[in-house]
Amino acid sequence: MSQTIDFQTDPSRYRHWRVEYDGPVANLFMDVDEAGGLFDGYELKLNSYDLGVDIELNDIVQRMRFEHPEVKVVVMQSAKPGVFCAGANIRMLGGAAHSHKVGFCKFTNETRNAFEAAEADSGQKYIAAVKGACAGGGYELALACNHILLTDDRTSAVGLPEVPLLAVLPGTGGLTRVTDKRKVRRDLADVFCSMEEGIKGQRAAEWGLVDEVIPNSTFDETVQQRAAEFAAASTKADIASGIALHALNRTIAEDSVQYEFVQIDMERDKRCATLTIQAPTEAAPEDMAEFEAQGDEAYFLKVCRELEDAILHLRMNEMEIGLWVFKTAGDARLFAEHEAVCFDENHWLAAEVRHYWKRTLKRIDVTSRSLVAFVENGSCFTGVLAELLFAVDRSYMMEGEFEDDERAEAAVMLTTANFGHYPMSNALTRLQTRFLGQPEKVAAAEAAQGKPLEAEAADALGLVTMILDDIDWDDEVRMFVEERTSFSPDAMTGMEANLRFAGPETMETRIFGRLTAWQNWIFNRPNAVGSDGALQRYGTGVRGHFEMERV
Repeated sequence: MSQTIDFQTDPSRYRHWRVEYDGPVANLFMDVDEAGGLFDGYELKLNSYDLGVDIELNDIVQRMRFEHPEVKVVVMQSAKPGVFCAGANIRMLGGAAHSHKVGFCKFTNETRNAFEAAEADSGQKYIAAVKGACAGGGYELALACNHILLTDDRTSAVGLPEVPLLAVLPGTGGLTRVTDKRKVRRDLADVFCSMEEGIKGQRAAEWGLVDEVIPNSTFDETVQQRAAEFAAASTKADIASGIALHALNRTIAEDSVQYEFVQIDMERDKRCATLTIQAPTEAAPEDMAEFEAQGDEAYFLKVCRELEDAILHLRMNEMEIGLWVFKTAGDARLFAEHEAVCFDENHWLAAEVRHYWKRTLKRIDVTSRSLVAFVENGSCFTGVLAELLFAVDRSYMMEGEFEDDERAEAAVMLTTANFGHYPMSNALTRLQTRFLGQPEKVAAAEAAQGKPLEAEAADALGLVTMILDDIDWDDEVRMFVEERTSFSPDAMTGMEANLRFAGPETMETRIFGRLTAWQNWIFNRPNAVGSDGALQRYGTGVRGHFEMERV
């Protein structure tokens, strides 16, 4: 699995999904091409999925928001008789490298979180219309929807059979959504997650595993009726049309990836990548009407799309690049003007762009790499880009003038963006998380918004980790990079993930923290992935052989 994975796609290239639009209702059909696996060596039978299937779904969810804002209800259903979705493809999991399995689970989690939040963020309610087997990751797809309908035909069932069949966990949120979202009793959840065959009919509704059980004879009619009812009851404004999302202009070279406003430069000998984000050079749109007219060429949307693609590219294609360095450059005031246009609370596209930035920043939060920001002269850590300072593990800032450096002195500028628009998975802002238990520090930072804060002021407010003058900068930065990349990647992943999410636990932090951490560990255990493990023996008719020591 050494080929480059491309996270860009479009409807003309879909092999696994199709969408039929009918005014405020979109019918989303899962119709996985068995021969369309991302890699060789397995077939995607029974609507099972791999990363390629989920890349398409992620694209659909994004386009639903930007290209089809008229949609108020999305009905997720299967185009194959007798099966809704059999979940993640077992042959793919059995043959994949550990790093790919874990990265795949993370991306699928993010995709499910994206359409799960679509009702609250975008007024788009997702319904799962379950006919046939709905097992493992298939049920996890349904769980992330806002409403689940199950047909009562004596064979259709929902299930999470990973523990008895594969010796792994339902790793894309299944355990957490059953208890935290659907509020299934713990003991019933224990029974449910220990069953290979799943649960059918009225019992599934009684346990809270689905919302409605519909007679098979009226199922299709009832699904469309329910979709129409939900659409009629929606408070989402009627929007005539959206904007098209075109392919990004991107050049991938051996040690770099170049977009229009984002640049990745890799130093492989140092296991380090630098992501530089450029501020705009053109004047900001006058208002959201002009922004909408610019479509996906509008700077504040385009730079977010480029940053997201850069994050996903590095995550899955550059596994040994263990340290990401974030830099910015350009006119901070001009960036702030572009950003300010999208704080129009009454425009649908402004809200969608802000939510897009929120999701992209969350991708950074949960990335298993060491993250650092260098606030250099001429930088543009302003507004949403200042959020990077609070997302990374450390930040270093230049102090004072540097010899032969004619760029403007390094400064940080906070805006309204930093005080509520981009919450983390723990439902707090990054500044609230940074100053947990010190709300006065957040208030002091808020009082300073709109002002360029040079090194001493930024340090006094606690916005950066360390400020360094011309004498110390090069040596301190070099020593940090060398030290960080010399540590065990496993220890770094564990330390960073534990430190990034202070504060209250939410369903989302449990999925990305507790559940993902356990799945990561279980994917390394011989009971699952050893030569005699359940994941390797699945489908052979021979049960996995387990080491019975409890660890």
